[in-house]
Amino acid sequence: MKQKILVTGGAGYIGSHVVNLLGKAGADIVVYDNLSTGRKASILYGKHVQDNLENLEVLDRVLRDEKIEAVLHFAGSIVVPESVSEPIKYYNNNTVNSLNLIDLCVKNKVKNFIFSSTAAVYGMGDGGKCFEETELNPINPYGRSKLMTENMLEDVSKARDFNYVALRYFNVAGANVDGLVGQCTPNATHLIKIASECASGKRNRMSIFGTDYDTSDGTCVRDYIHVDDLAQAHLDALAYLFKGGKSQVLNCGYGHGYTVKEVIAAVKKVSGVDFPVELAGRRPGDAINLISVAEKIRTVLGWKPKHDDLELIVRTAFEWEKKLK
Repeated sequence: MKQKILVTGGAGYIGSHVVNLLGKAGADIVVYDNLSTGRKASILYGKHVQDNLENLEVLDRVLRDEKIEAVLHFAGSIVVPESVSEPIKYYNNNTVNSLNLIDLCVKNKVKNFIFSSTAAVYGMGDGGKCFEETELNPINPYGRSKLMTENMLEDVSKARDFNYVALRYFNVAGANVDGLVGQCTPNATHLIKIASECASGKRNRMSIFGTDYDTSDGTCVRDYIHVDDLAQAHLDALAYLFKGGKSQVLNCGYGHGYTVKEVIAAVKKVSGVDFPVELAGRRPGDAINLISVAEKIRTVLGWKPKHDDLELIVRTAFEWEKKLK
């Protein structure tokens, strides 16, 4: 892969894993990241431009001078409770910045765009199983801000020579299987990350929010996807677009889930640490059961996940957490 790729948010959790795979594939990479949540040390390949997406002059110059051929857009805010308390931040960062980036891509004739979207666009989920055609009903500003960007991409692709793949992530977890990169986000809200912090002694305890749901053990069910498999989906999407593929919206998950209690039990088993877990009340806006139907991504992109194994996901997360200073 010799194309020139711009990766916004390439120092973050998912972006850094994609940059790692792109670099190994021989891509020419420019990472655009202000390091507000990412780490410089996580950028294993490419040139780094440290600036804000709001700085349109710099962004425009990078797209033009670097002769960018595709953009992978990861830069965004992702904490659901924060989006409820700080909606303006989320609409600015996730929607306005995305609109400006799309506009500059069209101006600079960048025809290929991959967008980091989310299962949060489905809201509570229709019976728990989410097809790409499932009714979209996000229940928080995070999900709505991402859906607005999907809508903008769709409209622009109909009006201009511009194609995109929007990947709707389910619950991304784990760390690179070779231990090169992993999740470094401070104050992370991801279940496997929090449990790994408990197992490695960085937290004293953790909570389960809601034990009276209509599930096998009363706790919520989620579809967990290993971050390396998710990263590979982005390379598959790039290859698809470079071959002239038309715009697509695709679910990214394994199609089955685990309860919160099952995940915590897996972390305790893998780590050998029986850390304290407190039972707490439900959080507002938590869906009971959110599982992907992800056949389309396999058919359209030829995506073949390799790490569909909860204990492997947990082991990579825990080993990374032990290494992380």
